[in-house]
Amino acid sequence: MISEILLERIVRDALQEDLGSGDVTTSSVIPNAQKARGVALAKRAGVLAGIEVSAKVFRTTDPSCKIVIQKGDGSRLGEGDSIMEVEGLAAPMLMAERVALNLLQRMSGIATETAKFVEATKGLKVKIVDTRKTTPGLRALEKYAVVVGGGFNHRFGLYDGVLVKDNHLALLRGLGVTLNEAVRALKAKVPHTMRVEVEASDLAKVREALEAGADAILLDNMNADEIKAAVRLVSGRALLEASGGITLENVRRIAETGVDVISVGAITHSASSLDISLEIEPVIA
Repeated sequence: MISEILLERIVRDALQEDLGSGDVTTSSVIPNAQKARGVALAKRAGVLAGIEVSAKVFRTTDPSCKIVIQKGDGSRLGEGDSIMEVEGLAAPMLMAERVALNLLQRMSGIATETAKFVEATKGLKVKIVDTRKTTPGLRALEKYAVVVGGGFNHRFGLYDGVLVKDNHLALLRGLGVTLNEAVRALKAKVPHTMRVEVEASDLAKVREALEAGADAILLDNMNADEIKAAVRLVSGRALLEASGGITLENVRRIAETGVDVISVGAITHSASSLDISLEIEPVIA
């Protein structure tokens, strides 16, 4: 779920960015009392995410508007499907339109892309998870969309998960700190509920991370054969995450190695927005 306080801020910031001092086109040609009806339509097939977020935008510009949600988050959309109807004052509807659609299209695109990876690994024990490669300011919405698409969330930020990455390791080596010492220091400082994960780019580094006591090991840019060897080496003693270079073409092969988690940056940073339009017509009293 998305925090209501956070959602309020995101919507208001997005509207402020678009409206600035006001909608000069709408205020010049649309009467203040004019009412309108809008229908959101899917222009291509996909998975819907962010319908309540979109509705929040319309309600922010016009608290008196009436909204009928026809498709909920997680719905499989066909081309031409009606998603939501909005009725209220025309001017606020026009002011909300682009922000409401941008958020809905972006989130639905992420949910759609995530669903493709989940479907590609269907029947296997692996989890498809996201990364921190998200749009600044929109991480909560984008990670929510991943869950709607059937995926899982990795850490939300630097504050809620330990991941010792390649640059950490390079700095530690330069300071003369061993991985054993680093893992021991981390486990002494972080809550007992938090895993300590270490990145490894080859089998030797996997062995080093395992011996250091890592709870999870990120297998960075390894091919399927290398990952399979790492699974045999670790033999359940640590959670294994495959990451880097994951595509729809190779994700099932990676999943079949027996790895626990596959993280895919592309489901957020490279997802195409799902094409959704808002068709508006006047309501004549």
